[in-house]
Amino acid sequence: MALAVVYSRAQVGISAPLVTVEAHLSNGLPGMSIVGLPETAVKESKDRVRSALINANFEFPQRRITINLAPADLPKEGGRFDLPIALGILAASGQIPHALLSEHEVLGELALTGELRSVRGALPAVLELRNSGRKLILPHGNMTEASLVSDANCLGAEHLLEVCAYFHGKQKLQLPQTAAFSNNLYEHDMADVKGQYHAKRALEIAAAGGHSLILIGPPGTGKTMLATRLPSILPAMTETEALESAAVASISAGGFSVANWGKRPCRSPHHTASGVALVGGGSHPRPGEISLAHNGVMFLDELPEFDRRVLEVLREPLESGRITISRAARQAEFPARFQLIAAMNPCPCGYLGDAKGRCRCTPAQIQRYRGKLSGPLLDRIDLHVEVPSQPPRVLRDTQQLPETSSQISIRVSAARALQMARAGKPNHLLKSSEVEEYCQLDSASEQLLFKAMDKLNLSARASSRILKVARTIADLSGGAVITTAHLSEAISYRRLDRSATSA
Repeated sequence: MALAVVYSRAQVGISAPLVTVEAHLSNGLPGMSIVGLPETAVKESKDRVRSALINANFEFPQRRITINLAPADLPKEGGRFDLPIALGILAASGQIPHALLSEHEVLGELALTGELRSVRGALPAVLELRNSGRKLILPHGNMTEASLVSDANCLGAEHLLEVCAYFHGKQKLQLPQTAAFSNNLYEHDMADVKGQYHAKRALEIAAAGGHSLILIGPPGTGKTMLATRLPSILPAMTETEALESAAVASISAGGFSVANWGKRPCRSPHHTASGVALVGGGSHPRPGEISLAHNGVMFLDELPEFDRRVLEVLREPLESGRITISRAARQAEFPARFQLIAAMNPCPCGYLGDAKGRCRCTPAQIQRYRGKLSGPLLDRIDLHVEVPSQPPRVLRDTQQLPETSSQISIRVSAARALQMARAGKPNHLLKSSEVEEYCQLDSASEQLLFKAMDKLNLSARASSRILKVARTIADLSGGAVITTAHLSEAISYRRLDRSATSA
C-alpha cells in the first residue's frame, strides 16, 4: 500500500489539536514535498527523516513522496512531526505494518542517527490524549513530563528502531515512571521577615482571598522580601491548577522542570520588559510573563519605572484571567489568572515622610513620579499597604519568634476552604451578584462604607473590592458575617490609594 496515515498533535497556544500525517508514494522523479502550512523547521524535516532512515538501515524509497499535514489551514511548527513523517514513509513503503498506526499518536524530533529528541509542548498533547482513546508515543526525554498526567496512556522510546520494533510486535516501549517530588517546595519562609506585622497581615489576607496588593515604602524596608514569600503561604495547588501551570511552562522557551511540579510560579520581570514580554506574542504566539505566572504570583518591583503603556495591558487580564493574542495569520489564547504583587517607593528618592528629613524631592517631581501609574490600574489593586522603615531594635529582636510560612498557611488554607465551600471560588473572583449575596452588611457597616467612599473618593469598583477584602478578613477570623471591624480593616487598605496619585 502506497498510502499511510499517522496521527500527531500540533501546538496552538496551550491546546494541541489533532494533526493527520498522510504519506503517499507515487511514480515520478524521486523527491519529497511537505504540504499543509509547514513552517521552516517542518520543511527541514525531510532531510532529517531521510538521514535518520538511512542510518537506521531502512530503505529510503526512490519515489515521489508527498506528505500532507491536515488540517491544511492549521500552521505547523517545530520538529515534532519528524517521527510521524518517518513512520508514515515506512508504512507506505511496506517496511512496517499499518495495523497499529490508527491506535497511536506520535510526537518526536529525529536526530540524523535515528535517536529521538524531546519536543517542547508535550504536556498539552498528553492532556488532549485523554479524550482520544489512543496511545501516545513520545521521546524518552518527555516521559517524566508525561507521567504527571495520571490517566494518560503514554509510551516512550529512545530510537526510531525501538518504535519500529514495537509496531512489528517484537519490543515493548517504556511506560511512564512516577517522578519523585520534594516536600520542601519553597526556599523562602515568612519567618525570615522581622517586624512589618501590618504588611505581613496584608499578605496573609491577599493569600487567603487571592487579592492583588501593592507595597509602598522606602528602599530597604523588605518589600521584595515580603513579595517573594507570598507563594509559600498560598494554599496548595490542586492537580488541575498544577497541570495548567505545567502546560504553560511546557510550551515556553524555558520548558517545564518536573522539580517545579506543584509549586506556584513566581515571576518577577524587570522594569524594562516590553508589552510583548509581559503579555506574550510574536509571529508564533508564545506565553508572556502573566501566563507563566498562571495560578501563581507576578511581582512587579519598582512599579512606576515600568513603561505606562506596558502596565496598561495588565488591566484586561487582571479582570478576565485570560489573554488573547491576535495576529494576521493566527490567534492564540493563554490563561493568565495570576496574583499581582507590586512594590514602589513613595517618591523618586524613596524617602518621602522620612523622620530624618532625607527627602529632597519637589512636589512637582513627586507628582510626576506617581502620575506614571494610572488611576484605573491602581483601582484594580485590592490592597494598598505601607511598608515603613523598622527601628533597629525590631530587626535585632531575638525574643519574639516570627510565624513561619507553614503556620500562616494553615489559616490561609482554612479561609480558602470556606470560600470554595460557599461560592466555589476565591473571594477576589466573586461577581457583582455574588458580592451582594455573600458580602452583606448591617446598617452601621453600610454607613461606614458610604462615608469612606465619599471621604476617600472611591469608585464603585473600589467599594466592591473593599467588600471582597472584608469578606476574606471575616473568613480568616471564622466569622459568618462581615462586622464593622472587618470592614474598617478592609477600608484601611485603600487609604493609600488616593495618596499614591496625588501629592
